[in-house]
Amino acid sequence: MTGSGAADLLEAARPTVPHTVKARHEYRGMRTAEHYFEVPLDHFTGDGVPGETITVFAREYVSADHSDEEAARLPWLLYLQGGPGGRGNRLPSLGGWSKAAARDFRILMLDQRGTGLSSAIDRNTLPLRGNDADQAEYLAHFRADSIVADAEAIRLALGSGPWTVYGQSYGGFCALSYLSFAPEGLREVLITGGLAPLAGPADRVYQATFQRVAARNAEYFARYPEDRAAVTRIARHLRDTEEFLPDGGRLTVERFQMVGSFLGGNTRVDALHHLLEDAFVATPSGDRLSDAFLEQVRGLVSRSANPLYALMHESIYGQGEPTDWAAWRVLQDFPEFSPEAPEPLLTGEMVYPWYFEQDPALRPLQNVALLLAEKADWPALYDPEQLARNSVPAAAAVYTEDIYVDRELSLETAAAVRGLQVWESADFHHDGIADDGEGIFARLLGLTRSVRP
Repeated sequence: MTGSGAADLLEAARPTVPHTVKARHEYRGMRTAEHYFEVPLDHFTGDGVPGETITVFAREYVSADHSDEEAARLPWLLYLQGGPGGRGNRLPSLGGWSKAAARDFRILMLDQRGTGLSSAIDRNTLPLRGNDADQAEYLAHFRADSIVADAEAIRLALGSGPWTVYGQSYGGFCALSYLSFAPEGLREVLITGGLAPLAGPADRVYQATFQRVAARNAEYFARYPEDRAAVTRIARHLRDTEEFLPDGGRLTVERFQMVGSFLGGNTRVDALHHLLEDAFVATPSGDRLSDAFLEQVRGLVSRSANPLYALMHESIYGQGEPTDWAAWRVLQDFPEFSPEAPEPLLTGEMVYPWYFEQDPALRPLQNVALLLAEKADWPALYDPEQLARNSVPAAAAVYTEDIYVDRELSLETAAAVRGLQVWESADFHHDGIADDGEGIFARLLGLTRSVRP
């Protein structure tokens, strides 16, 4: 990012970007509207010359308890989904945090650029940009700074005053960028499981999170001791026998270990047990992995639906230096996670270079991923000085045993943001809002309102 932060970002959002509402619907106690915005690909050229634009989509949700006239007077709440690479939630009805929010807000569910209906990116669309270097240069515009600039452009196009932003996981990282560079656009900020480290190499993130994932493995195997043998059996089987997922990709030990993503949740951890119990079936050639098991694993380990997650995952920590496959390098310090370990542990959400060799959906993007890992000139994602003088009411939920966003790093960041109130809980994991979204949202909103002048 160039210029002087917040003022430049706000200026970048002007003039008002084109905005179209293409459809409206009403069902299950809510009304929706589908908003499309044409925003600059590069918000930060600074030359004032109109450049290439991309489409950004957002869906509005309003409780049917409000009349049209009442809804028009409600303030906006922008929800920033986790990721990177995750599209905004498609709500079948208002429930959990969205039910609580819809009492007092119009909810805007953003498809962050490159996801969902927002100029989506995958192995088929990226070649339109040109060669590998052109594709990597294009992807450099898909980080939190650009997402925040999109949000400011959208806010102005909607004619909204400062609005409430709710960021879950990576959405919280984006909210910190928002507080850094465009606080004038914010009424209040709520963050769940998403306080990013403000500085330092990506390595320190993985040094912390590998330890938490190891502890979570131990907790899981204490809860389901029979699954320790099940995981070891599957790993040994995959070393000796070729098994293929329904998309044609081979299931290797390291790909199987990715099912540890379940360990990041409260209720999802039990789903891991149910996955493992379906693993083997007897066949004429001996025990093999069942079709049901392989189909479920495919849904967990394939990045065909969200390649941006793999491409951009480590870049969310990149500031002024290359990330250089940080998780893969740090993994060498934790041999218990090696696929060759006698009893390998399950991994978390880390991304490794072999993803782009073994996942058919990522194979065409291998060179692009390497260029992004080598990129050394990532601009700053946060402004520590602005955060230190922050005046926007903000509150964050920090989960004590979060295996994705480390507690200590989260509290370090919280201490650096003036006025940010922390609610820490050991009752939830990273997906806490899936368990008690209504309660967590109400608690955080109450914290921000308690300090409002």
